[in-house]
Amino acid sequence: MFKGKKVLVAGGTGLIGIPLVEMLLDQGAQVRIVSLDDPSRANPKAEFEQLDLRSLDNCLKACDGMDYVMNLLCTKGSPAVTKTHPASFFTPMILFNTCLLEAARQNKVKGYLFTSTIGVYAPAEVFYEDEVWKTFPSLNDRFAGWAKRMGELQVEAYKIEYNWKNITIVRPANVYGPYDNFDSINAMVVPSLIKRAVNCENPMVIWGDGSSERDFVHAEDVARGMLLAVERAPGQILNLGSGRGFPIKELVETIVDQLAVKPKVVWDTAKPAGDKKRIMDISRARAIGFEPQIPLAEGIRNTMDWYKKNKDQTGKRYDVFNAPI
Repeated sequence: MFKGKKVLVAGGTGLIGIPLVEMLLDQGAQVRIVSLDDPSRANPKAEFEQLDLRSLDNCLKACDGMDYVMNLLCTKGSPAVTKTHPASFFTPMILFNTCLLEAARQNKVKGYLFTSTIGVYAPAEVFYEDEVWKTFPSLNDRFAGWAKRMGELQVEAYKIEYNWKNITIVRPANVYGPYDNFDSINAMVVPSLIKRAVNCENPMVIWGDGSSERDFVHAEDVARGMLLAVERAPGQILNLGSGRGFPIKELVETIVDQLAVKPKVVWDTAKPAGDKKRIMDISRARAIGFEPQIPLAEGIRNTMDWYKKNKDQTGKRYDVFNAPI
């Protein structure tokens, strides 16, 4: 489908963007990457532009001549950072959403992918795509969740007013893998635990009792799912996850199992552990051929191996929390 097509991957130097760009190149696409990360993170076989896509003018430049635009832009950070820096989550994502979709429309782009988030969902046993607008995002995700919901609402508005039906929305679960954010302050749970484990923290003190369940999915699986969604489900909304819940205790054990010297794990039950369950129904994605291929143990192993070899690369990401808007 993408052979010979010009594809913009906004955020193509990130966790999901890097494998997505590689897959597009393998299909014969002409790929343009735009991000604020260090150019060394960009695939050398793709065109790279270091542009701030919070600007409509920059988005118009990025979308010029493109057949497809894939918006992977987001602001990621730990729950603690979300509570103290909510504007740093909300404002950039609103600008990314609004400016890039409008620029793609003005450039008459054929197809568009909007990457939403599991954070749009309210607490529930299982997350189903059609339930989102009957509820409110979890209080633990309300700023990022609402910002992505506004992006989804903009997509719906463009479908109605401009009859632009070929805009696909994917909602990834808890994504992990190489090239993640391993920053000690604002990393998500998987990279945070991996960094602590590799750096021989002992004891490892972890918030909660380990019973909270999360849907972890490898970045390569999400990238494959994105391509399937654009090709086989244009205009639809799809969850992309593993479809099962992994207790945090299982995640910790999986990480510790990779270590030659096992640390003592201490559960701090006095600290909050977030929502009890965050698990996606992926039957809609499975109906178009999506199936996660990387088991958690394998994914954790390759992520830990990558981090050990590439610690120097982790500082080459653009950090919105330490940069002026």
